[in-house]
Amino acid sequence: MAKSSLLKDLWDFMKTRKRFWLTPIIIVLLLLGVILLLTESSAVAPFIYTLF
Repeated sequence: MAKSSLLKDLWDFMKTRKRFWLTPIIIVLLLLGVILLLTESSAVAPFIYTLF
């Protein structure tokens, strides 16, 4: 429930302040987080961590 309110608050902020340029930055950060979570316990992890 907290995630949905956080996303709603973030969207309301971007909508009222006309900060739509933040959207691609947030999407990229979320995708990087998901990739790191999915690969942290796999054999690919050492290769992913060398990229960062």
